[in-house]
Amino acid sequence: MNPLARVFLAPDERPRSALAGVYVATCRVSLHTGGMGTEDLLLSGRHVRLEPLSHHHVAGLVAASVVDPSLYHWSPVPQGEAEVKAYIDAALAWRDAGTAVSFATVRVEDGVVIGSTRFWNIERWAWPAGHARYGRPGPDVCEIGYTWLTRSAIRTAANSEAKLLMLTHAFEAWRVLRVCFHTDVRNERSRAALERIGGKFEGILRAHRMAADYVPRDSVGYSIVEAEWPAVKERLRRLVDSR
Repeated sequence: MNPLARVFLAPDERPRSALAGVYVATCRVSLHTGGMGTEDLLLSGRHVRLEPLSHHHVAGLVAASVVDPSLYHWSPVPQGEAEVKAYIDAALAWRDAGTAVSFATVRVEDGVVIGSTRFWNIERWAWPAGHARYGRPGPDVCEIGYTWLTRSAIRTAANSEAKLLMLTHAFEAWRVLRVCFHTDVRNERSRAALERIGGKFEGILRAHRMAADYVPRDSVGYSIVEAEWPAVKERLRRLVDSR
């Protein structure tokens, strides 16, 4: 097996008029998710469309990642057809296990694949009978990660709108309690982006995961909880408006 593939297989109210139509979700209930309330999702905005990741996206992801590999020092981004296929196979296996929902990020303007992202570490808690959350089909918490973009999509509305689409679905459709994010402690650009959208710093987890450069990675943790979502949503709307 390709060593990089091992990284992939190791166990992210209606809009105002300026953003009309920014959030459209099509849910195709998956037969693979074991009742976890996760779905094959199509999330559409003005700038990007998040399509359920499949082998249909192999060529697009190969083209997107090869443009400037130097962007991906801290992220496990596949290079070449074999690695992209392994990346998608791992994502589909996690989908089948009910622990992830993965996307290809597609630019609306021309239909070009510009990157990828996913919900993962999806958890459904064992609430006791009689609790208000007992028997819910949706997840209780999740993580957003495995997010990367091609060079031309950096510093555009793509990342902000993708986060708006995903967080809107997580908090308003799934009604999760918390969404978390982890990034390599050395990844200053990712840390700044998470702080810019309103993620709250939670601390540093030492030797948390294997890094893209195959060392034990210290991860910086951020989260958004349900009560914070309205303010984060407004901040994301402004960021998308400003692009």
